[in-house]
Amino acid sequence: MGERVLIALGGNALTTPDGNAAPGDQRRAVESAMRQVATLIDAGHRVALTHGNGPQVGNLLLKNQLAAGVVPPVPLDWCGAQTQATIGTLILNALGRRAAVVLTRTLVDAADPAFADPVKPIGRYLTEAEAGRFRQAGEKWRAFDRGWRRVVPSPEPREILDAEAVSALMDRGFVVVAAGGGGVPVIRAPDGGLSGVEAVVDKDLAAGLLARAVRATVLVIATNVPGAVAGFGTSRARTIGRITAAELRDLQKAGHFPPGSMGPKVEAALRFVENGGARAMIVSLRDLGSALTGRTGTVVLPGGAGG
Repeated sequence: MGERVLIALGGNALTTPDGNAAPGDQRRAVESAMRQVATLIDAGHRVALTHGNGPQVGNLLLKNQLAAGVVPPVPLDWCGAQTQATIGTLILNALGRRAAVVLTRTLVDAADPAFADPVKPIGRYLTEAEAGRFRQAGEKWRAFDRGWRRVVPSPEPREILDAEAVSALMDRGFVVVAAGGGGVPVIRAPDGGLSGVEAVVDKDLAAGLLARAVRATVLVIATNVPGAVAGFGTSRARTIGRITAAELRDLQKAGHFPPGSMGPKVEAALRFVENGGARAMIVSLRDLGSALTGRTGTVVLPGGAGG
């Protein structure tokens, strides 16, 4: 019997190396990634997958903008749900195995401080004048080096509401695709009702939360680099191999992992291991098929500094 594994696919698994998200390019990229995933499935491991959706949601937002005078724009949580279905279909077709997609909601707190200070950029860059039209409609936009971009809250994921369904399908031998794009963010009203919100949940943090909820023993975060790097951008840069959670936490506190790139991946790996996971890995997508051997990428193990 193999291990119970949650694989978090980065956005590079769904587009060309230059970020092109045309339908044909997405299909070919997913097919390539699934050949790696199939290696783990064929080795007897029970697998669940999560995935990014940034370029795909960006395309839907652009369609919203272009068609706003003809059809009402749909909210961001709807865009997330649509991409879970379309990307999930690509993955199912590419795997060709007993698999299922679970439309997944992620509970966030309506009082999360992120709602008061939206900082997560989404969609394309516009000029200040173009952005002004959408700011007047109530959207938040900020100036960046390349122009103006919409920003939304990125609240902390509190619970993967549909994790029980994911776990039940894994128990029955299904490969499950879930929590795409971090899950559709929802808040709970005082009466217990749920409603979607205009926000983006970090996909790596959501993947770690889902991994714990479905009793995975291993969390694998597949990205476009060989592993986490200490001293990134300096002459002392080094890719981290095997490391304890305490040692990695010390490097994190020392500022080695930028919040906009490797930071969430490291935090997700740490939370998983610190909450009972056997190990977490940050690996290159091309090494995914051999990831569980522990000979590639960054491998985070339980324990304190020194072991």
